[in-house]
Amino acid sequence: MIEAALSDALSEVLGPKPAEKLETLGVSTVGELLRYTPRRYVRRGRASDHTRPEPGEWLTIVGRITRSDLIQMRSRRGQFLKVTVTDDHEVYEASFFNPRFIKNQLRPGARVMMAGTVKYFRDQIQLSHPEWMILPDGEPEVEHVVGSKMLTEIYAVEEEIGREHGGHPLAAMFDRDILPLYPATKQVQTWEILGAVRRVLDHCPPIPDALTEQQRVERGLISTDEAIRKIHLPETEDDVKVASYRLKFDEALAIQTVLAQRRIAGRADAAPPCPHVPGGLEDKLRERLPFQLTEGQLTVGEELGEDLARAQPMSRLLQGEVGSGKTLVSLLAMLRVVDNGHQCAILAPTEVLAAQHHRTMKKMLGDLAEGGELTAAEGATRIALLTGSMKTKGRRETLLDVVTGNAGIVVGTHALLEEKVEFFDLGLVVVDEQHRFGVEQRDVLRSRGRDGRVPHFLVMTATPIPRTVAMTAFGDLETSVLRELPRGRQPIMTSVVPMSRQNWVDRVWSRANEEIDAGRQVYVVCSRIGDDDPEPQSGPEEEKGPKTRSVIEQYEALVSGPFAHRRVEMLHGRMAPDEKNAIMDAFGRGEVDVLVSTTVIEVGVDVPNATTMVIVDADRFGVSQLHQLRGRVGRGRHAGLCLLMTNAKDVSQSMQRLRAVAASNDGFELARVDLEQRREGDLLGSLQSGQNSSLRFLSLLEDVEIIEDARGLAEEVVSEDLTLLDHSPLADLVDGILVPHKIKYLDKS
Repeated sequence: MIEAALSDALSEVLGPKPAEKLETLGVSTVGELLRYTPRRYVRRGRASDHTRPEPGEWLTIVGRITRSDLIQMRSRRGQFLKVTVTDDHEVYEASFFNPRFIKNQLRPGARVMMAGTVKYFRDQIQLSHPEWMILPDGEPEVEHVVGSKMLTEIYAVEEEIGREHGGHPLAAMFDRDILPLYPATKQVQTWEILGAVRRVLDHCPPIPDALTEQQRVERGLISTDEAIRKIHLPETEDDVKVASYRLKFDEALAIQTVLAQRRIAGRADAAPPCPHVPGGLEDKLRERLPFQLTEGQLTVGEELGEDLARAQPMSRLLQGEVGSGKTLVSLLAMLRVVDNGHQCAILAPTEVLAAQHHRTMKKMLGDLAEGGELTAAEGATRIALLTGSMKTKGRRETLLDVVTGNAGIVVGTHALLEEKVEFFDLGLVVVDEQHRFGVEQRDVLRSRGRDGRVPHFLVMTATPIPRTVAMTAFGDLETSVLRELPRGRQPIMTSVVPMSRQNWVDRVWSRANEEIDAGRQVYVVCSRIGDDDPEPQSGPEEEKGPKTRSVIEQYEALVSGPFAHRRVEMLHGRMAPDEKNAIMDAFGRGEVDVLVSTTVIEVGVDVPNATTMVIVDADRFGVSQLHQLRGRVGRGRHAGLCLLMTNAKDVSQSMQRLRAVAASNDGFELARVDLEQRREGDLLGSLQSGQNSSLRFLSLLEDVEIIEDARGLAEEVVSEDLTLLDHSPLADLVDGILVPHKIKYLDKS
């Protein structure tokens, strides 16, 4: 075999058939294979270091049989073999049907490898008829192995290839103190991956390092080449530790390099400077406000004002508590841009939220938003709404207002991103609930400025983000935080209600009726619309409770039961937009007592008279989502009440989440709880265009010092060499970890 470069296709190095198999794992080059690292390791006589697998996952285990029993089947004639295997950490049960041949092979004491799909029964991991192989046990020169067809064929092929190419025979691998196990599938077994990795490593020259020797020594890091070799074929526990630490730093450096490129490239762009205009719309709205802005709102307003006054585009993330007044702060910023003769666009993820923003802003501004009408105040602008479901005539009129500049503020959904939407002079883009949009989507509006100028850019989210995550997932943006709630915001009391206790459920509905009798209104939120919707997942498979209640089922049960004498309406995403808006308007006017809804009311909906939020099957929602929903109540003169109804078991992760929500109204604390229970790859949607994360070592929550160090180093390199022409090992590192198609958006910077 010739020397293999990182960019070489695996088909050239391993041959077409093995390469075709590995491509099903998303691995097609030498570099991608070497970064496809083991998920865990099995150590001789020691516990394997892994968390419990998910149901449905393809699992490979290496262990010793401790028990083997032939059991008579109850439902039909015949026997099955039940084998218990332990890897000194976990106990597994494997069942084999028609076991005439294998019963003499799978005996207690045998060392085995098994691979199959995970199921759980009474918290016991089950593998039904898995692939299996008896492993050499201190006899590396074994010529023939016994096992199921798939694994023994793989073994024979790998042994032959190993001998042909002068590598280590696979049998010798099983005698190692530490065995790597890879994320595998039924099509590609862990030992096929290991065999491919060994062949590539045997013929791969040293991998160029993104760090100089001095930079490595200062940080106590081994080289990337040494780390890659040790992570796949460790000799000691320390090998795994030092290799993981270096690869963790590499991942942080790759991400921070991309973000530094975005930041620095953005500094070269020109934006329309928008200083404060005395006596303009911004000042007029401030004079009309019936309350004082909070200290936090004033501080954030000043930060936005300083950014807007510059000739470089603002790139800022505004995160804040539910109800902290982000909409008002962003509106004042938009009016400053309008005062300077430019337009603003606010992008919302749903039509309900877009319509709510449109209503709220028009209400706040009054005759200041009636530009072109007889009743308009002097210098008034116009606020337009653009959604995908608008009728042709209304859509045409809105597009005309946008292209002529008559509309100073344009509120819209994804419809704003369409090519036919042309702005007269776009000066500011505001994206609400950024996590609903990918990088490419937000960049579409950045390209709509006039005369080659880039609009200022503000991202808003009511889902608080820990600092390390903000520094990574939004590392190309400056951050402003609103923690303080406006004066007069009422407290919200939250309680968990077990649905298994009917008297508690009855009390929920009677308590809601008491609020309605007092002249107030109630939300009831469900996790799905109807019977044809899949059951929502928010927790381990084994925690699944009874089937969830849909909006349609809950609505019918309430109108024929506890709310039979009330004005009840239903709201969900499949309804016509006009119907949804009419129902929300009626609820806002107090003409509806109870709104039974999906999460379309999750953000932005503001009905001060709504005081009670009942969330059915609350365990099917994430922590931050529950906090968002809860923020819809307590927005008026009366205290809020949130009741979390659940079938979750008393001792379960789901119940822990619900109790955390009930115990705290601090969105920043709850965000951390939420993120600790979620895959961190989800956090990188904004960086990686919604693709799955390729991070295997870096923890965005825990590794703050590594991320900060990598950020400083990346800034230093990129400020001198934006395109990394003189730092090709770093460019290769970025490509290797983030994969080129995931960072295409850099071309637009």
